[in-house]
Amino acid sequence: MNEVQPIRNIKHINAIKKALHGRDQLLFIFGINSGLRISDILKIKVGDVRDKDSIVVQETKTSKPKRFVFNHSIKNAVSEIVPATADDDEYLFKSRKGDNKPISRIAAWRILNDAADRAGVADKIGALGTHSLRKSFGYHAYKNGTDITLLQSIFNHSSQKDTLRYIGINQDMIDEVYVNINL
Repeated sequence: MNEVQPIRNIKHINAIKKALHGRDQLLFIFGINSGLRISDILKIKVGDVRDKDSIVVQETKTSKPKRFVFNHSIKNAVSEIVPATADDDEYLFKSRKGDNKPISRIAAWRILNDAADRAGVADKIGALGTHSLRKSFGYHAYKNGTDITLLQSIFNHSSQKDTLRYIGINQDMIDEVYVNINL
């Protein structure tokens, strides 16, 4: 199976965080704590997050507005990583190449995979992609007791089955059945 997976182990998440710095660490923290698609994350500007408690983004895929509240991890990362000298109209995940443009999806993918390699977890977490951040958000929210119908709404999925499959819970549940039946 080559589909990207959520990062299920908190130790692996922390190892990747430690392998990243600056903008790249902020990208990881923002992605794993927001549940947004990478295409929506990359459009965010400094003024959208500086001294704010929430943000409304127009989702690229659905064209629907999505509001979410920043948790402590995002707030701390923004205050620690975003330079005070950054202009409000600068992209939060600004490319180092040229003008004020965000990094590309491909650059974000490279950042994540290079960090997983440096952290020594690449072979332990399965296929990793930019969508792994969104899936990890859902996976851990579900494991922490968030109702599947609420996650279905957050992800704009049409069925609970789609949401469970998307966040990798179906296979986990199937695996648990096999492990727990010892006749």
